Amino acid sequence: MASSDTPIGPRATRQTLLFDADDTLWENNIYFERAIAAFISYLDHRVHTAEEVREHLNAVERATIAQHGYGLKSFRRSLVACFEQLTSAPVTEEKHRRILNFVESIAEQEIELLPNVAEVLAQLAERHELHLVTKGDVGEQYDKLDRSGLRPFFAEIEVLAEKSAAAYRGLIEQHGFDRDTTWMIGNSPRSDINPALAAGLHAVFIPHDFTWVLEHEVVDPPPPGRTLLELSGFADLLRHF
Repeated sequence: MASSDTPIGPRATRQTLLFDADDTLWENNIYFERAIAAFISYLDHRVHTAEEVREHLNAVERATIAQHGYGLKSFRRSLVACFEQLTSAPVTEEKHRRILNFVESIAEQEIELLPNVAEVLAQLAERHELHLVTKGDVGEQYDKLDRSGLRPFFAEIEVLAEKSAAAYRGLIEQHGFDRDTTWMIGNSPRSDINPALAAGLHAVFIPHDFTWVLEHEVVDPPPPGRTLLELSGFADLLRHF
């Protein structure tokens, strides 16, 4: 595995660069973390600690995502279900409104690009082919992309239900990507790095300090013939591409 300390120099051959969106191009999970902290404070459980409530919410979210997918509607379902499961009192209309407010606080956030993203994408788009490959609610992801101002840099936009090795293989077949010149770039080991490597792509891991806990995994070593770069920041992409 190469790192940001071992730059190979920008590639002269045109590459296909697939970019994750949330917490790779713009801040996302920090807003969910704030909403969850407010929810746990509001719940103010007399038996379970804040850590135990969070662990229960994580389990609820896994179940909700499996049934309803990602996005704010799914997150709202998870908060309501968690509240119902941990309290004996019914979820009144007032309590439901309070829970909804936690979700709306996320939806109302302005898009905050991560450092150097717009400038780096502008330079990369002159030399390479850029695609956005994200997951979640289609409408929410397109809305965030439009508000980010980054849409003109991408040749194609893909919003997947899940980012698995099979999903990446489907993209390779659909778009005719050359595995030797195609890279998945993102912050999530579970969704961006490990499945892309398993599908035969190269990968670039750019860690984020607040990556969602459900996206945490040990980063797999790259298969033979594949390259995995771990960079400290988005601007380091220009040292390699």
